[in-house]
Amino acid sequence: MTDVVETPEAETEEVVETAVAPLDDAMVRKVIEGALLAAGQPMTVAKLLELFAVDEDREPPAKDLVQAMLEDIAADCDGRGFELVEVGSGWRFQVRAETAPWVNRLWEEKPQKYSRALLETLALIAYRQPITRGDIEEIRGVAVSSHIIKTLTEREWVKVVGHRDVPGRPSLYATTRQFLDYFNLKSLEDLPSLSELRDFEELNQSLDLDDSEKEALAEAEERDGIEEAQTEVAEAAAEGNTESAEAEAEAEAEAEAEAEAEAEAEAEAETSIESTGHDNPVEHTESEQTPQS
Repeated sequence: MTDVVETPEAETEEVVETAVAPLDDAMVRKVIEGALLAAGQPMTVAKLLELFAVDEDREPPAKDLVQAMLEDIAADCDGRGFELVEVGSGWRFQVRAETAPWVNRLWEEKPQKYSRALLETLALIAYRQPITRGDIEEIRGVAVSSHIIKTLTEREWVKVVGHRDVPGRPSLYATTRQFLDYFNLKSLEDLPSLSELRDFEELNQSLDLDDSEKEALAEAEERDGIEEAQTEVAEAAAEGNTESAEAEAEAEAEAEAEAEAEAEAEAEAETSIESTGHDNPVEHTESEQTPQS
């Protein structure tokens, strides 16, 4: 008779799942507001979501919730001296334009005035990008100062995005995210249409610039013209120095060739004299033919 051994049933382990509580919406909003104030630069929705990703005991908020919170905060800023806007690099708090004249008094340095030539160049790059310096000069009808391109690149408003596949491979310029941020634009689609643009002289009148500001703009334009002329003179001088250097090199080469030719001639003459064994063969022959007295 065979004994039957009964095995005890395996004890089942109950896995207790700890529910991860989502962060309270009010706290999400406070974190977003604090981050935007402390960042000192625009922040994207993705960057804001990274702030919640490290919380293991909290479920991070959904992307749609963060977007909705940003829009609610922007709506709540109505009627205040600051606003929340979305620019090319993300969302940021900023002073409203109507309060800027007073707030700007916190800084003693006055905002820089830009010349008409620089603004026209920037506008052409913004609306015709990518564009070369030659294209800009062809449209404006005048040369583009190197100072203007340098200023725009140092401000990080434009950058080189490539080179045109033509002889000389000129650089192609386009605007940057910093350009969008500075002019409160979310994308290039937010640029005003060309039909909305007016002449810069009318723009100055609409801005109601005082005499000192107009003089500053005039001085900036004059400075650009002077620097452009100085650049042309320097380039011409460089070309002249190159031509004179080439002429001097050619003259030196000719002088060296003549000196070598003279040295070869003298060497041949010395060789001929040594082969005859006489210092003056003509006079020696004449002396031999003279009869003795």
